[in-house]
Amino acid sequence: MAKSLLLPRAGGTLYEYTPGKAGSFSVPAKPFTGRIAFSAAHVVCDPFADADPLHHSQIDWNSTLAYRHHLWSLGLAVAEAMDTAQRGMGLDWNRSKELIRASIAEARSVGGKIACGAGTDHLFPGPSVTIADVEAAYEEQVGFIEGEGGQVILMASRALAACAKGPEDYERVYGRILGQVKQPVILHWLGDMFDPALAGYWGCKNDLDEAMDVCLRVIRANADKVDGIKISLLDAGKEIKMRRLLPEGVKMYTGDDFNYPELIKGDEQGYSHALLGIFDAIAPAAAQALHALDAGDLVSYESIMEPTVALSRHIFQKPTYAYKTGIVFMAYLNGHQPHFRMIGGAEGSRSIVHLAQLFVLADKAGLLADPELAAERMKPVLALAGIRP
Repeated sequence: MAKSLLLPRAGGTLYEYTPGKAGSFSVPAKPFTGRIAFSAAHVVCDPFADADPLHHSQIDWNSTLAYRHHLWSLGLAVAEAMDTAQRGMGLDWNRSKELIRASIAEARSVGGKIACGAGTDHLFPGPSVTIADVEAAYEEQVGFIEGEGGQVILMASRALAACAKGPEDYERVYGRILGQVKQPVILHWLGDMFDPALAGYWGCKNDLDEAMDVCLRVIRANADKVDGIKISLLDAGKEIKMRRLLPEGVKMYTGDDFNYPELIKGDEQGYSHALLGIFDAIAPAAAQALHALDAGDLVSYESIMEPTVALSRHIFQKPTYAYKTGIVFMAYLNGHQPHFRMIGGAEGSRSIVHLAQLFVLADKAGLLADPELAAERMKPVLALAGIRP
């Protein structure tokens, strides 16, 4: 049994906490079939690289690809080179291309499902950037992914948000790109809580209903080229409303890391598939819950998913874009990587109080595979904050 730790509270006090028993998730070897579930996967930093960590962090390729195999082994699909992989927040397009190429090859070797993010992040937003520049940037990234044999997730564009004059510019850009793709893509509507540079996306400032109307016009005009749409707005009501308005055959992929259990379970009028960053951190629980859903066992589904929500809401608390720190911390605690270093030094984006509470919530949700190991890994992190037994 793991020994107790001294953990910090807000305000500077310490308390003693003893982790419980290891989580025990039993995931059948057969795939679940009722839902498609993508985990947006994180990247592992090479801690020994002799490079400026703020601008030139290197990827530990073995550990990064091993984690994708872990996700595939549980029946989850991998959403590659997304914001969970620090895309545009430490991971540039050149390294994203390396990651996409390597992950598609690994997926092919095991029959794993994968889709990859195409954006415009090699085009720096600025006053000289035009709509034509945005279209060319999207075309380059889409062409690369499809050239590697991958499915595209068409990510939201900071450059488009900066230069678009109104909804018609979004309809022009998306119409052009969707008209060229070789296979249906997943659209990605990321709210400004995840990326402040995307405020007012779809050309509608501060009005999500108007923005939804624009997005739906794009989808309806190109329905045969849209597999589905992932929305990350942290608003279950908006997602359900949009889900009910999608053309037949176009899927809703929830990106709501606050309300995912109810959205995936669905209602009498439909349900959402999943494309979630939190599934990186709760993969075994998510996989077992989705098998229970397949079997129609809603009691088990809810009993597995419900304890993960408090952890997810903690990891994705404001500022939401710092959630990646918690995702990597979970991988560190569970032994998937030997260190807690991140691309761009992002391990410093959350406080020691935040990380301590994450440890407790993960333990209570049964998501520490080996609580004794996790406790030992907490100790050096606590020591860096001056907390010693």
